[in-house]
Amino acid sequence: MPARYHVTSALNRASILRFGLDWRRMGAAPGIAGSRRPVQEGCFLAADEFERDWFVRMNNTGGAVDVWEVHGVDAADLVLSPEGYHYFPGVIPTGSVRLAQRDLPPASR
Repeated sequence: MPARYHVTSALNRASILRFGLDWRRMGAAPGIAGSRRPVQEGCFLAADEFERDWFVRMNNTGGAVDVWEVHGVDAADLVLSPEGYHYFPGVIPTGSVRLAQRDLPPASR
């Protein structure tokens, strides 16, 4: 299975290192699109570097973001959101994530 990517506020790093990617623990910072609550009951995953970089540029968290590399998620387990992005409808354990990039600043607009 190819790696996928999750982009989130750097403020969520401690929680992810402790609990993995768990959409129910959102709260330290707004979502990547600026939402204060989960948009879906799951974690959005970018399929490739192009989509990953698009999420990094979208950053509406008000601060730096981290990129997490995710392993072990089968494409058949992903759900397509109404917005057109794939998410995993569950928790991704710490053993399946690796901090790939940290503290990426918000893009200039």
